[in-house]
Amino acid sequence: MQDSAILLIHSPDRKGLVAAISGFLYAHGANILHADQHQDEELGLFFMRVEWALAGFDLDERAFRAEFPPVAERFEMRWRLEYSARPLRVAIFVSRYQHCLADLLQRYRSGELPCRIPLIVANHPDAQPLAEFYGVPFHHVPVEPGQKTEAERRQIELLESEGVELVILARYMQVLSPSFVACYPERIINVHHSFLPAFSGAKPHHAAFRRGVKLIGATAHYATEVLDEGPIIEQDVARVSHRHDLDDFIRAGRDLEKVVLSRAVRWHLEHRILCYSNKTVVFD
Repeated sequence: MQDSAILLIHSPDRKGLVAAISGFLYAHGANILHADQHQDEELGLFFMRVEWALAGFDLDERAFRAEFPPVAERFEMRWRLEYSARPLRVAIFVSRYQHCLADLLQRYRSGELPCRIPLIVANHPDAQPLAEFYGVPFHHVPVEPGQKTEAERRQIELLESEGVELVILARYMQVLSPSFVACYPERIINVHHSFLPAFSGAKPHHAAFRRGVKLIGATAHYATEVLDEGPIIEQDVARVSHRHDLDDFIRAGRDLEKVVLSRAVRWHLEHRILCYSNKTVVFD
């Protein structure tokens, strides 16, 4: 794959935006590899992701950050510059269920997830053999009753020591405190084992089974200080019927959890997501 730069833009929707961006890139020798955009007509907002090859582009990062702001200011843009050759550093949090962790680690080993995973953090020791199999350092940080603050302090120390930029909650069965979430805004991805907003909270499969639903789902979203209310990144569903028992629901749900979490993680790693109004734009 070519080394590339990626520009993510969020601004009021105005005429001339695309021309200004593409003109700036063209003037500096950019070969655009991919561009996608979205307009929210109700809120009057414009979103864009543009990716270009670095070969032949005459601005390094410092020069780009010096020369692009006048264009951005003219259109009141919020913008972010990323580079494909800089894989994010990722931490995975897990409790006892290991299906999502195993799926992520296999995708990581196969090269499907462009990142670095310097550590796995768990409040139970169950996943340590799996972490050792994949050669990822494992840190057991118990969360004892009344000791959550101290446990989170230790977790944040570990994340900061490894320069972690994204936290994945791979069925981590603890509610993060608002202060923890505030350390990584829009950089904590959680998977919930239901099709939110239906059946939020604990034991959604049990609630769905009692309700007699015909579709069950899973949701990957950014964690916020409000449980299960963060911007949704990806969802998927599977059909069930009266012939399925609770174990069938749980088994099908776990398959969905792996898929939606891995998709959400990959899209974040590829810088394809913008958040606004507690929603997401996920670019092609």
